[in-house]
Amino acid sequence: LLLNTTIYAGGALAFQLVFDVAAAYALSKLRPAFGNAILFLMLATLMIPATVLALPTFLTVFNLPILHINLTNSPWAIWLPSVAKGFNIFLLKRFFDSIPEELLAAAAIDGAGPLRALWSIVLPISRPILGVVSIFAVVTVWKDFLWPLLVLNNPAKQTVNIGLYELQQGAPQDVFTAALFISSIPMIVFFLIFQRNIMGGLTAGGLKG
Repeated sequence: LLLNTTIYAGGALAFQLVFDVAAAYALSKLRPAFGNAILFLMLATLMIPATVLALPTFLTVFNLPILHINLTNSPWAIWLPSVAKGFNIFLLKRFFDSIPEELLAAAAIDGAGPLRALWSIVLPISRPILGVVSIFAVVTVWKDFLWPLLVLNNPAKQTVNIGLYELQQGAPQDVFTAALFISSIPMIVFFLIFQRNIMGGLTAGGLKG
């Protein structure tokens, strides 16, 4: 169960870093048409409780539109819904807005396109906020209970939280407490690695120089 949860959390992290960074970079620096309206709609989703979205999201995963395939009992059922995080996109866009346009203009003069500027300039500067987004992505998947319970019916593919819930039903209290402690170790280690990025990323609003 720990291995399953690690795979789900790692995949969610990878997808969020790729797609959320791309969305935030496009909204911040490429300035597409109706970009502000798109950002507003993304932030509006934060006002919708997660439990309200559970049923339509489950129906989408159960019968994926266009392809008409069932993604339940697969990592995609965890990975794909985790990508749509308006808050992470907002955090990334806010940080990207603080990067001086002069840096990107200088890169453009040297022949760097938008992708090269993102890879060589924006991402190295954005390590603090990327650490924050990484923490949010991993912790969200690791602590989630309701969604994995809905889409992962196969016991061999379930997460550690579902296993703890089932263990609680019949295991002695000391065994259950030991299981809780073991399941928390990966998150504690992960937090200790990225703890310096939390405040630095959330409070970053500008660059010196």
